[in-house]
Amino acid sequence: MGYLFLALAIASEVVATTFLKFTSGEGVTFANRWWAYIIVVVGYLLSFVMLSFTLTRGVPLGIAYAVWGGVGILLVTLISWIVFREFLTVVQLIGIVLVVGGVLLLELGVKR
Repeated sequence: MGYLFLALAIASEVVATTFLKFTSGEGVTFANRWWAYIIVVVGYLLSFVMLSFTLTRGVPLGIAYAVWGGVGILLVTLISWIVFREFLTVVQLIGIVLVVGGVLLLELGVKR
């Protein structure tokens, strides 16, 4: 059950981070993008609540945070590349692979 809450924490954090893009830019004001600000705030609040539920269900803090951060980085990077057409260099792609590899090693190293 802890990993279900972790998945929800990751999903809400990714949505919130993605919608940060809509709160910035030329001509963007709170008046014309209030909905994006609300999604960002609610998404981050929900993410931290779900992360705390994850911890109360027995997932170790270090593992939960590593998975939350690593998967979040991967998903936000993919979204920014696909949706917003942001460019990724080879060095950045290698960095993402290393982040994912590090998270996998942390998870594989857990004694059950």
